[in-house]
Amino acid sequence: MARSIIQDWTESQVLLKYDEYRDVKYRVYRDGGKLFQEICDMNSIPIHTLEIPDGMKLEKNSYEVLLRYVLLDVIAA
Repeated sequence: MARSIIQDWTESQVLLKYDEYRDVKYRVYRDGGKLFQEICDMNSIPIHTLEIPDGMKLEKNSYEVLLRYVLLDVIAA
């Protein structure tokens, strides 16, 4: 299977904590049988790629929640 775009690059300002924000962009794509969310800073420097677990049906709001989780828990750890 080829890579297919589920949601193309979307810019977002993510609330971290105490009025701290981080500007990022992300996209969601399927590669083979797996779904991924790729996160970059605004200069297209990669931050993290998250494999979305099988069976998770997500909408745009859910992708934003995953963004915040990754920026707070994965990157800051």
